[in-house]
Amino acid sequence: MARQLAGFRIRERRRERGLSQVEAARAIGISASYLNLIEHNKRPIAGRLLQRIAEVLGLDSDALTGASERRLADDLVELAADPLVRSLPGAEALGERAAGELVGRHAGWAQALVALHRAYRQQSDAVAALSEQLQRDPFLRDAVHQMLTQIATLRSTAEILQSVDDLDAGSRRRFTGIVAEESLRLSGVAQALADFFDSGQADTRPVTAGEEVDDFIIERGNHFAALEAMGDDMARALAGRGDTVMSRLIDYLASEHGVSVVSRSAPELADGGAAGLDRAGYRNLCFFDRAERSLVFLDNASISTRRFQLARLAAELGWGEVLARESDDPRLTSDAARLQAYRALASYAASALLLPYDRFLQDAMQARYDVEILRQRYDASFEQVCHRLVTLRRPGREGVPFAFLRANPAGFTTKRFPLPGLPLTRHGHACPLWAIYGSFQTPGRVVRQLAAFPDGSRYLFIARTVTKQPATFQEQPFLHAVMLACEEIHADRTVYADGLDLAARETATPVGPACRLCPRSACLHRAEAPIVAERPAGERPAGERQGGSAQGGGANEGVTLSAARG
Repeated sequence: MARQLAGFRIRERRRERGLSQVEAARAIGISASYLNLIEHNKRPIAGRLLQRIAEVLGLDSDALTGASERRLADDLVELAADPLVRSLPGAEALGERAAGELVGRHAGWAQALVALHRAYRQQSDAVAALSEQLQRDPFLRDAVHQMLTQIATLRSTAEILQSVDDLDAGSRRRFTGIVAEESLRLSGVAQALADFFDSGQADTRPVTAGEEVDDFIIERGNHFAALEAMGDDMARALAGRGDTVMSRLIDYLASEHGVSVVSRSAPELADGGAAGLDRAGYRNLCFFDRAERSLVFLDNASISTRRFQLARLAAELGWGEVLARESDDPRLTSDAARLQAYRALASYAASALLLPYDRFLQDAMQARYDVEILRQRYDASFEQVCHRLVTLRRPGREGVPFAFLRANPAGFTTKRFPLPGLPLTRHGHACPLWAIYGSFQTPGRVVRQLAAFPDGSRYLFIARTVTKQPATFQEQPFLHAVMLACEEIHADRTVYADGLDLAARETATPVGPACRLCPRSACLHRAEAPIVAERPAGERPAGERQGGSAQGGGANEGVTLSAARG
């Protein structure tokens, strides 16, 4: 699908600019006959040729690679897995092929469907959250019962006043007084409910803010040149302030912004009433007390966490205008989304400071992307190194293109960055056979896996659990797992391919994207029925990769996704 759109766009754009094939080919640096083949989708384009065509025709390279279209098609396929959609007549035809055709022909309608589905899910989540809160919250439960009791009293009293004509003056005054008293009580309960919801205690956290930020970062390829330059500016501003990065950051925050850095135990903070200052900050084992101008760390925060959060705060306080400018994007339609994007970009800038692009890339290539070596060399956490590896997308100076996924022990996706051709589920669970879930069985150890998808694509997965140590004896350790993934073609550039026979079919584990999107009907690990049908053995959809498919044997052979990935 993507290549077909690329040829069409190149031809249309060339005509818009009034260029003949000969003129355009000369500017690009290829023959007119080769450009003709590209425009008729008979030759693929990538790398420097792709960039050169985009420059000559004034196009965004994403418009030629079809990255946006692929993401939109992936969203449509995930939408088709919704139980409501599955119950519709003809839902069995809503596979990848149908999604690709809709995106190719009517991209606007495809975007509208995805937007409506997100709004529907947001409202469903809000209703579910409020329903659960009504059931569990004692204040809400009692308030509703009080309202029902008072309404019943008002109704019965009003019926007496309306139906009994011979009430004496004293009785009528008594019943009127009951109406007035119960009305006042009902008004008080209603006002208390309104105050409760206005206070934010019933916050249902709309899902669209996070999704908008995801889309914003993914559309930018998770690479921000302005923030890379900002990291260099921060390094220059810190120069000469101390012997270590941490001491330089502490000195910078104190001298330039009047911020002190302190450590406290969890019981101290709880006793001091500080727990309400910034509950979200506790997930990072620190919070910034703006009133006191202090960055407070929990005692159990690691050195890597302290360095990162110091750098993040320095970015927000010293270079806030750059972050605000980068997060001022039309794809972010709410204040919540813009704030979340601002914080995400501050984390990116902190990473750019602590793991400078050129030096980190050079070290990564020399270490063959061994995360353990990089983690020790830069005194960073496993997750911080994985995040940085995903951002190495500077044109002409790229690292291995990695996807990133983070999940909790329940299997729920908490952070994602997909690759073209490797969609990562936005919500819920991916395939239970993925290495990221297997890593929970061996905490603290790196798990590698060569994964073969039903469409013939193969990816190297690298996963490991990450634990935030508890602050007290009573507190449970916070555990999640992170995973990197790259296409098989890049696997031998990493240390994780050593000892794997990449050419052997049996080396790869047959997996799928998620149970609802996987056609492997004989899989023993299936948790849900698939939304895609089996394809007769030997039948292959147009555009699907030929050869090299590692789908597994037996009943799985001949089962493919219903559309090519481009």
